Amino acid sequence: MSRTVVIGVDNSEYAEKAFDFYTEHAMLKGDKIVLVHVSEYTSLVQAPALLTDPVVVTELIKEEELKVKHLVDKYSEKMKKLHLGGKVKQMAGKSGEAIIAAAKEEKAGLIVVGTRGMGKVRRTFIGSVSDYVLHHSDVPVLICRNVQPS
Repeated sequence: MSRTVVIGVDNSEYAEKAFDFYTEHAMLKGDKIVLVHVSEYTSLVQAPALLTDPVVVTELIKEEELKVKHLVDKYSEKMKKLHLGGKVKQMAGKSGEAIIAAAKEEKAGLIVVGTRGMGKVRRTFIGSVSDYVLHHSDVPVLICRNVQPS
């Protein structure tokens, strides 16, 4: 019997450490991995001044696409080395909501996310993806808290 594991990834070391923690400590034989990445395009549309210059917008989109390509390549290589099956799912919107939606779509049995370990006040004002996922998930959530980047 296999389970689907959704892992939220971005370009942070915290996401990479959470992926590594999962593969070293929580992975079960037969797990199917779905890496979920939420692009930062939403930050572009929240900056109306930039939208007046199509050249700037085009350049920013190209930069984001290059970052995503590097991210996909990095995790594809890690998965290949570990002989893991799976895929990368590119999502749009707010990260926490996208991870929950992907977990439902993929019928995940586990969600793995990293966290920077922000304090309560900071989380209250800017929000926390891991808090959102934890409180909105219908399946177990593994949060790799305070995993120190190298």
